Amino acid sequence: MKLERIAALLAKAERTDNQAEADAYLTKAQMLATLASIDLATARNHTKTTETLTPVSRTVTIGVKGKRANTHLVNLFVTVAHSNSAHVDVARDSTYVISYGMPSDLDSIEALFSSLAVQMITHGNAYVNAGSWRGEKFDGRVRVSGGYRRRRVEFTAQTARAAFYRAYIVRIGERVNEGRAQAIRENDSKTKNQEGLSGALVLANREKEISSFHRRTSQARGSWGGYSGAATSNSGSAASAGRRAASSANLGSRRELPGARQELSS
Repeated sequence: MKLERIAALLAKAERTDNQAEADAYLTKAQMLATLASIDLATARNHTKTTETLTPVSRTVTIGVKGKRANTHLVNLFVTVAHSNSAHVDVARDSTYVISYGMPSDLDSIEALFSSLAVQMITHGNAYVNAGSWRGEKFDGRVRVSGGYRRRRVEFTAQTARAAFYRAYIVRIGERVNEGRAQAIRENDSKTKNQEGLSGALVLANREKEISSFHRRTSQARGSWGGYSGAATSNSGSAASAGRRAASSANLGSRRELPGARQELSS
C-alpha cells in the first residue's frame, strides 16, 4: 500500500513554509491516493489473489454533541471522501460518520481529513479572533415564512466563522479533485500503449461496487440537514480568508487528531 508515501508527502507539506510547495505536496498526495485505488482495482480485474479487496465500512467520530463546528467538519469529511470514491452516512446530530469504500481509500481519507480538520479550526479561530470582520455586512441566507431569502446582514463571530469554514471546504474540494484528475491522467498515460483499462473506467467500476455495498449494508434513513445558517461560501472577506487558508493548507498524517477534535472550539 502507498499510505507510507502519502504520509511522507503530507509531512513535507506540513514542514514547508512555501505555499507553492505545500500545494504541490497536497496534489501529489491526493494523486497517489487515487492511484493506489486504481492499482488495486486493476489488479483485481486481471489477477487472482487470496487477498480480500472488497469494500468495508468504518465509523469515524467527528465531535461531541452540540458543537457548531461538527456540521462543517462533516462537510469536510464528505468532501475528502467523495474525492476518494467513498460513500458517507451522517449521524443525525453530526457527531459521527460512517464511510464506505476500499480499505486503502478509507486510510487515505482519514489521514487527509485529520490534518485538514485541525487546520481549518485553527485558522478559522485565528481569523475570527483577529476581528477584521467586525462591522462588515454580507448577503445572508435568512429563513423567512415559506423558505429562505437573501438579505444584507452584519457579520457576527458565528457567521464569520461559518463563512470561513464553508469557503475553506469548497477550496479543499477543488484541490483534492485536481489530484484525482491528475492521477487518472497519469494512469492513462502509463497504459496508453499497453492492454488495460483506463483510469476513469477502473474507478467507475470500483465506485459501482462500493455503491452496491452501500445499498446492501447502510441502515441510514432520510437525509442529513447540514448547515442551515446565513453564511455561504461567498460571504464577504470571511469567505476570501477561508479560500486563502485552504489554498495554502499544510497536511500532516497525525492519527491522534480525530479524537482531539472533540476539544476544539466550535
